[in-house]
Amino acid sequence: MEPALSALMTPGSESVLERAYTDAIERVDDTDETRARILDAAYEQFSRMGIQRSTVEDVARRAGVSRITVYRRFTTKDVLVEHVVRREFRRYFDQFLIEIRQAETVADRLALGFVSSLRAIRRNPLIGALIATEPDLLVASMITDGGRTLATVRQFVAGQLRREQRAGAVSSGLDTDLAAELMVRVSASFLMIPSHIVDVDDDEQLTAVARRFLVPMLEPFVPVPEPAGTEG
Repeated sequence: MEPALSALMTPGSESVLERAYTDAIERVDDTDETRARILDAAYEQFSRMGIQRSTVEDVARRAGVSRITVYRRFTTKDVLVEHVVRREFRRYFDQFLIEIRQAETVADRLALGFVSSLRAIRRNPLIGALIATEPDLLVASMITDGGRTLATVRQFVAGQLRREQRAGAVSSGLDTDLAAELMVRVSASFLMIPSHIVDVDDDEQLTAVARRFLVPMLEPFVPVPEPAGTEG
């Protein structure tokens, strides 16, 4: 796997996505202005030229600082890439929380969250470009990390569903972890695997899909009894 992408998911340690989730929940802010300027420059450089074709020197030049200044804050290019991507995922979590507050019902919030998540990631100049140009590597990173990437997003979604439970918006019998797991896997498949049926750039169509197939997941699972006489 390309080093810049492997930096996003390091086996045996907390993933970039996990750290971004923690940052969003704990409202971590970056008060180092030079560091923030370097991250801004790196984001612009990587979005314009791609991670592979960009160097630390390119980032330093765009930030208006010396190469040494960059290395003092980010010891390697991989570390710099990690922090840029981490910040973008943190912004995704922040924006998700802002957007779903606009909806009045839990069904509206679920549909809006599904659509806004796909939109935010696909249209992000950096993350969207990685998905478009290196989908196989990104899929591989998600498969080989022991499910930790999906688990992190599932934890986030399950937390939102439990808030809905406490507010009485969904049944207390809902298995929030299982519902969140299924929702996240549906979203991940649309991100990583092209669809010839659903246009993932059509917000209206995605909303209809969410209302038809995801909203019913908010109902508790009721096992279907086996027909009489099938045992034995």
